[in-house]
Amino acid sequence: MQRNIAVIAALALFAGACGDSSKKSDSSAATPAASSGVALTGAGATFPYPLYSKWFSEYANRTGVKINYQSIGSGGGIRQLSEQTVDFGATDAPMSDAELAKAKGGPILHVPTALGAVVITYNLPGVTTPLSLTGDVVAAIYQGQITKWNDARIAALNAGVALPATDILVVHRSDGSGTSYVFTDYLSSVSPAWATKPGKGKEVQWPVGLGAKGNEGVAGQVRQSPGAIGYVELAYATQNKMATARLRNANGEFVAPTIESVTAAAAGAASKLPANTDYRVSIVNAPGAGVYPISSFTWIIVYQQQADAAKKQKLVDFLHWALTDGQAMEAALDYAPLPEAMRTALVGRLGEIR
Repeated sequence: MQRNIAVIAALALFAGACGDSSKKSDSSAATPAASSGVALTGAGATFPYPLYSKWFSEYANRTGVKINYQSIGSGGGIRQLSEQTVDFGATDAPMSDAELAKAKGGPILHVPTALGAVVITYNLPGVTTPLSLTGDVVAAIYQGQITKWNDARIAALNAGVALPATDILVVHRSDGSGTSYVFTDYLSSVSPAWATKPGKGKEVQWPVGLGAKGNEGVAGQVRQSPGAIGYVELAYATQNKMATARLRNANGEFVAPTIESVTAAAAGAASKLPANTDYRVSIVNAPGAGVYPISSFTWIIVYQQQADAAKKQKLVDFLHWALTDGQAMEAALDYAPLPEAMRTALVGRLGEIR
């Protein structure tokens, strides 16, 4: 756990170095002399950033290949890959058909790398019992219909918990975000009113609330604001020791976000995927016992046709490592590894990158 905290503590320094795209950030602890000098650049999701930061550092130590990654949100990652300004993008929201059609470099492959959870985190001093919430209650909070923490609908789900009559400060993402996509995909699946408006997307018209940039920004805003509620990737909440809610799943169980409950959400995903799938699949509100309902894959996105043969090989080699050796690092950083059958299929499909 101390190592995990160190990884999270390094995020601010790394993000600061990445803020200026003209300056390449060195994510490795050492640069072996054996490096062939071909570096890779990527940009996108903040959701998997704690994992990717660890991966890139470890991979550089092992191979000498430096990977510079800008944690700018899924929307930014999709835009930069589409404009061919990076070697790969990263997103928690699969690209739409329209986005794929606009990409300058031809067909794009979605490569799932990990499973994670979007958690509901809150700041209620004096409330030590984890709150239980339902999707419709969370939707009502984010629609501005529930404005006090002691609202009867919250109290009914938390018998015996002394809820304060505190105003609820809603915090949401201000940037184009895959985390927002996963969160609003979930709300749309459990709330017909939310599905109608504002619906799901990387960017939506939030009815109420305060915007913050990145998972880091939302976590920071919630931590410093008593009465606040927000949504972040599990690793950010765990490493910052933030309170998280148990959510009612499709089976009617109130489930906490854990590696096990996220893994349960993906248990049938690999077997249900058709042959030659592009892996753009949602697993929010999945059925099954012990399933955490806001679970999702996160993807690295790459062009199928690569202009630079040397970079193409570096990219394929890294993805192969991430889908094999790299999977063992996920649980320690609060991500769930991909199902074995999916990993095997993905490794086989890396040959499609040419």
